[in-house]
Amino acid sequence: YLSSETGVSFEPVLTDNFASYEAELLKGKIAIGYENPLIYVNVSGSHEVIATAVKGKGGDKFRGIIITRPDSGISKVSALKGKKVMIVGKSSAGGFLSQKLTLKEQGLDVENDCVLSVAADNRQENVIISVSIGDVDAGFIRESALHKADQYIMPGSIQSVTETAWLPNWALSVSKNLPQQQKDTIQKAILKLEQDSTVLKAMELKSFIAATDSDYNVLRSPTQ
Repeated sequence: YLSSETGVSFEPVLTDNFASYEAELLKGKIAIGYENPLIYVNVSGSHEVIATAVKGKGGDKFRGIIITRPDSGISKVSALKGKKVMIVGKSSAGGFLSQKLTLKEQGLDVENDCVLSVAADNRQENVIISVSIGDVDAGFIRESALHKADQYIMPGSIQSVTETAWLPNWALSVSKNLPQQQKDTIQKAILKLEQDSTVLKAMELKSFIAATDSDYNVLRSPTQ
């Protein structure tokens, strides 16, 4: 799509995980990126956001939730102190940072006050399964992932304790080394995508909206 709209040839770059994606981008091997907000903040010295994804009920924002077993005795955030908590990964916005911000607001330092473990393959489903079978006391996942493991767990074996901090949605970013005219052309092509386009359907998005770096400042104080 971008090649036809801009007249520039683009080659897809595939990576295995967030860490390798970030490394490739910082090496200058990715000119146009699509990343979660935490990764964007990490690479914003090299890339600049031109659009934010719009998806689901949160629109241009999304948030995490904290899940437990119904018999865990955990009904509020303060009860997580000293508990075993599984996260999607420290590069996960909806499965770590959103919850970290909420716990910080309530006086808890998640990395010191909880016993953290990381889900196998950084998968939301593995957090849910681990909570459901009692391997950990609680789990951090993206709100929209709550039912991703329903086919693997006993009905009623997990519950959402609370929603956590809203974050700006995924960022579409471009290398700061690209000519401004090329950046503008790419942004124009992205913003004119319609909801029924094959591109947005494939990405499971409603649209993109224009964005600037300051839209992601909410993530900077806890990550820097």
